Amino acid sequence: MKKSHLFGILIIAACITIIMATAGDASTYVSFGEAQQLSTNGKANKVHVVGQLKKSTEGEILGLEPSSDKLSFSFVMVDHNNKEQKVFYKEPMPADFTRSEQVVVIGSYRDNIFVADQILMKCPSKYQEKEVS
Repeated sequence: MKKSHLFGILIIAACITIIMATAGDASTYVSFGEAQQLSTNGKANKVHVVGQLKKSTEGEILGLEPSSDKLSFSFVMVDHNNKEQKVFYKEPMPADFTRSEQVVVIGSYRDNIFVADQILMKCPSKYQEKEVS
């Protein structure tokens, strides 16, 4: 067998391995209540939770707590069932995090705190039409 054929087979095998590894990490969208129930049942899979940052009536974000070294932070998020949950993220705060309209956290529960491995944000579009009066 030629070396180029053997090399091609190795590349294909590596691609199949990568696809299988990422397919095993697929998760679903759930509420905080469902995520906590999965955690108590021993299923510590990563899940996606969609919600919004908790805000006051004036629009100020409540419960946002950056760490002293600014390398992690926690915040309070409200899911679509109006359940509030403290979320911890072990990375620096993403740019425009406080301006996001909707947040998706990907992670799992640890000791009654949702620990996010990833945060996806839907920020207000700068291309939205503005009303002219």
